[in-house]
Amino acid sequence: MTMPLRSALAAALLTAAVAAPALPSDLVVHAGTLLDGVSATPRSKVSIVVHDDRITAVEPGFVDPPPGARVIDLSNATVLPGFIDCHIHISARLPGKTNAIEDWLTRTDIDRALDGASFGRAMLLQGFTSARDVGGGDETVALKRAFAAGTLPGPRLWVSLEPLGPTGGHGDPTNGLDPELSHPGWDSGIVDTPEEARLRVREHRRRGADLIKIMPSGGIASTGDDPRLQLMSDAEIAAAVETAHALGLKVAAHLYPAEAIRHAVRLGVDSVEHGSFADADDFALMREHGTYLVPTLTVYDVFLDVAQHHPEQLAPGTAAKELAYDPLPIRNLPLAYRAGVKIAFGTDIGEGDHTREFVLMAQAGVTPSDEIFAATRNAADLIGAAADVGSVQPGRYADLVAVSGDPLRDVTALTHVRFVMKGGEVYLADGAPTGR
Repeated sequence: MTMPLRSALAAALLTAAVAAPALPSDLVVHAGTLLDGVSATPRSKVSIVVHDDRITAVEPGFVDPPPGARVIDLSNATVLPGFIDCHIHISARLPGKTNAIEDWLTRTDIDRALDGASFGRAMLLQGFTSARDVGGGDETVALKRAFAAGTLPGPRLWVSLEPLGPTGGHGDPTNGLDPELSHPGWDSGIVDTPEEARLRVREHRRRGADLIKIMPSGGIASTGDDPRLQLMSDAEIAAAVETAHALGLKVAAHLYPAEAIRHAVRLGVDSVEHGSFADADDFALMREHGTYLVPTLTVYDVFLDVAQHHPEQLAPGTAAKELAYDPLPIRNLPLAYRAGVKIAFGTDIGEGDHTREFVLMAQAGVTPSDEIFAATRNAADLIGAAADVGSVQPGRYADLVAVSGDPLRDVTALTHVRFVMKGGEVYLADGAPTGR
């Protein structure tokens, strides 16, 4: 991104920003039922004590507040840790609303940042207080900082910048375009040698990345590449993983074919994103290595509908791939689940309803309790932030959501969040935004 564009982006974000709300001092949340992200057993009548942005105590019964503290009465609700989506693209608009190529070629980084600000606020109001963006650019770093500072309402973000992959692979922004077209930054994720992989990882860390995303296999929504093939060499994958881990960064790997999954898992990736063509051997290996699966059922559900009803809106040549391969992940997730693979919640969308993943995971046979863990405890562990998010415990951020009813009996309760708190600040109360 050029310096003038960065300056314009900063100005646009400042113009759109709201004043950062002052943190409260002390408050007590009275939870009728608490699912704390630690135990599968619900706790009844619990008080969550908050000072500034952190939880200081979780006590049985409805305790009296300290002098000067206020009480938030959720005694008729089920309270959970704030949800975490481990696979988003915060600035991505839903397919079908515009032609994919038109969308790619007519929007600037400023447009994407402003879209991301809007989609981030919507995510927060859906109950997602944290998220991992696995494929953006400098605009995602700017959004991460704005959300963290409170100048814009949105989830805590961990960002990866441009996915790393080979020329012509799933992450190549020029796929399907006139080869004479070019744009600054379109090569920021291209790696065709191990040396380039090392350099890109270091560059991304310097630019503000919290993790690294790699594209070892082809994909579905991109023109010209084959999702059944491994397109990065083992040496390139190894160089990216080794360099990232040396810098304290985790590695998320976009993977479809079974053989490529086995290679990447053995080379040390921290998560397999999608895993559509995985088999029993893959899942056994993932369990052995402790590798997470992020199934992203939502994106396939969304794209399959567009491929069926508006294929002309998709990138050239991709509708056939969507129709052939999008039904596979929801059929494959039960195999991973029964094999004991660790699962983290992820949707692969920006705009749209992120709670849709709860319903799709239930259709794949995941229990409500394990779905909640996938979106709280497991997600926090995958991100590497379990000491801060993903559970209701002393020392964690006061990130809370509340729903009516019992989500352990009916998981659709999680699609109707009525209360959202992030860092001690209330953004949704009684189902209505607070205006923050």
